[in-house]
Amino acid sequence: MDFIKRVLSTVTGIILFCIICFFGLFLIGLLFGSSAEETVYVKDNSVLELTLDFPINDYADRTEFEEYPFLDEDRKNGLFNIIDAIHYAATDSKIKGISIDRNFVMAGISQIKAMRDALLKFKESGKFIVAYADIYTQKDYYLSSVADTIYLNPAGMMEFKGLYSERLYFKDFQEKSGIKMEVVRFGKYKSAVEPFLANEMSDENREQISVYLNGLWREIKEDISKSRDITPERLNVIADSLLGRNAKLAKTSQLVDKIAYYDEYVSDMKKATGIAENKDLSSILVEDYAIYTADKLKTNKSKNKIAVIYAEGDIIYGEGDKETIGQGVMGASFEEAREDDKIKAIVLRINSPGGSALASELIWREIELTKDVKPVIVSMGDVAASGGYYIACNADKIIAEPTTITGSIGVFGMLPNGKGLVDHMGINAEQVATNKNTVSYSFFEPLNEEQRAFIKEGIVDIYELFTSRVAEGRNMKQDDVKAIAQGRVWTGVDALNNGLVDELGGLDLALQRAQEAANIEDYKIEELPVYKKDLDEMLEDLGLVKAKEAILKDELGEESYNILKEIKTIRKRKGIQLLFPYSLEIK
Repeated sequence: MDFIKRVLSTVTGIILFCIICFFGLFLIGLLFGSSAEETVYVKDNSVLELTLDFPINDYADRTEFEEYPFLDEDRKNGLFNIIDAIHYAATDSKIKGISIDRNFVMAGISQIKAMRDALLKFKESGKFIVAYADIYTQKDYYLSSVADTIYLNPAGMMEFKGLYSERLYFKDFQEKSGIKMEVVRFGKYKSAVEPFLANEMSDENREQISVYLNGLWREIKEDISKSRDITPERLNVIADSLLGRNAKLAKTSQLVDKIAYYDEYVSDMKKATGIAENKDLSSILVEDYAIYTADKLKTNKSKNKIAVIYAEGDIIYGEGDKETIGQGVMGASFEEAREDDKIKAIVLRINSPGGSALASELIWREIELTKDVKPVIVSMGDVAASGGYYIACNADKIIAEPTTITGSIGVFGMLPNGKGLVDHMGINAEQVATNKNTVSYSFFEPLNEEQRAFIKEGIVDIYELFTSRVAEGRNMKQDDVKAIAQGRVWTGVDALNNGLVDELGGLDLALQRAQEAANIEDYKIEELPVYKKDLDEMLEDLGLVKAKEAILKDELGEESYNILKEIKTIRKRKGIQLLFPYSLEIK
């Protein structure tokens, strides 16, 4: 009897918990819905605070909750929301200037350049831009160097030393651990797999890294040189000797204008905006102002649209989500844009190192189908390499930033093998099969020559297909494509010179070219894809359930978690890969 009572009380508790959760979610939905509709107010004589202390993606994303539409999200903190806000601030009489304030910018070099270009345009309005930091990282300084006056804390520091990239090599580790990677690759520069084949960097890999790092550094130096009136040669001397490492040296080197504390910085902004010293400075964060700007831009009543489809992350075979590019989400986005008569042209914004060869081909096909109906223009972000270039190569026009990393036209296959490990542990795997090639791969056995030959055949076939797609899309001979392929990585500037892209510029230029191709006088932008969420994801995002990834990050720390995340990403990759040569981290 007691047992039955306990069971009934448990069931009753579960039912009550579900009811409470349902009404709780409903109330949260009402709160979210009402907050989304709240108007952001901008006070007179305000300063726009460009504080970028959050990860910046090209696309903030639109998310729909199928079962709970009142929780739908349309964020406005993406790269181009920020750029729209900067552009709008130039004409907003309530905004007197911009403060680039104590950042640790989490953005790529091309993203920073895009924001920097928007700030240069803003300066044409005659309004001020000032910047302050306790510590300037190199990325922070690249963005802040556009300011009229740059401040640094008296005890502050500056990182201005040039660029480098670091690679880990695992050949000896594989031999010691007993787990090795079975590698088949095509392209002498396709160095994604090099760390599993050698203990040191190849000459080819060192060459391509050196070329593109120096290309990026050259662009950064030229931009800073124009803003600070310091020659590129002098900037190299400053970097070589670390002549900006503290406040005094940074001012002597003309990298900064004033050594001051933050309260003095605020006091100077009050003077610039005509506010009395005993009054508070009116300011608005760029994230809030971007919402305000988006509301203002909604007044555009044009019947014409240009769809901007964002392809951001690794390319995977599957549906795809906010962090990955799948043929499912991309196919649905292109189909929607094709069938909407109001959409007159499409801009595909790519920020991807590549991934699945099959998914890249399927997305390529969607672009082919779409081109028959309306123009497709590609805008490249920080990286559009390997599979990221595959899905770009057949567009009507390709536009890259000077600092974009692209190309990497090559193919590889990689399979883990644990034969050494299981032998050491005393484990033996035996197979029984009906046919000669039934066992195409086993984790417990090394690849034999016949298996390796079949994999290489597939890789060669995909390389031939890849280079033929590029040749067709770029109106080149296939042999000419192969001459600049081999997995070689190029900057946007070099890609323009060798014919892989058509023009240098950002999303604004791509939109202009799309407008011209569609022959329309005005338009508004439709952003895609629209992502779907289920109940579990909703609960995680609302903080009601802590995601296992969040727990792991807390326990392992940021760097260890990122390594684990990369291993998990490798496990998800299926089939032959068109992938950027390595995990890119420029320091």
